[in-house]
Amino acid sequence: MQRRFPFLDHPGPLAFAHRGGAREGRENTVAAFGRAIELGYTYLETDVHATSDGVLLAFHDHTLDRVTDRRGRVAELPYRLVRQARVGGVDEIPLLEELLGGWPQARFNIDVKEAGAIGPLAEAVRRTGAYDRVCLTSFSDERLSRARAAMGREVCSALGPRDVAALRAAAATSGYGRLLTRLARSGVPCAQVPVGFRGLRVTTRALVRTAHALGMQVHVWTINDPARMEQLLDLGVDGIMTDDITGLRRVLRERGMWHPRTPGPS
Repeated sequence: MQRRFPFLDHPGPLAFAHRGGAREGRENTVAAFGRAIELGYTYLETDVHATSDGVLLAFHDHTLDRVTDRRGRVAELPYRLVRQARVGGVDEIPLLEELLGGWPQARFNIDVKEAGAIGPLAEAVRRTGAYDRVCLTSFSDERLSRARAAMGREVCSALGPRDVAALRAAAATSGYGRLLTRLARSGVPCAQVPVGFRGLRVTTRALVRTAHALGMQVHVWTINDPARMEQLLDLGVDGIMTDDITGLRRVLRERGMWHPRTPGPS
């Protein structure tokens, strides 16, 4: 029996604004997240890095180079320099704590990008009391395990890469009873997966069915094509992450599946 997490307590399918809606504005900025909130989004997806002096940023890349007017590796720079960078030459890089505190009605799906972000993340969640409003994820099993432990109490999290592979294997063929038992006992409430990976199909009807049998939701990233959104909803997925937040809202509205929260002040 899976434990219930307030983070997931919302009419589905869950709509996640990936990096605030990267297709429609400068990603991971207050402006992007604010637009998603105004459109009625409850779920915001973001990433975290820490500067060399431990300031936690909502920022995707390891370096400033791609999206800002500055250069350098975030983990090697002090905040006094990073704060001068502007996303798209316009927006400051937000602090995660400011986002958690500024939109207390929003829920944040947080990808932990480096080990140095784990301690600052735990502190930001503690200071804002946001334990029930965050879901932890990572492309590193070790980072994800350490982030869960650092919280000091149980919070929502997704399966790590190793367990996603186990779920896919169990869904694809018989004879994986032990894997299923381990996944069931983990208490992890959701699997966040791509449609495919390295030529292999990941999100299948069998995977969704297997996850649901374990009491897990399935959230799929990052889907920007309306036709693919429709296909995934037909499979019964529980959430979709998108850069095209207007497009996903339109698809869900047409299906009677759009469940916005009343926007609040930032």
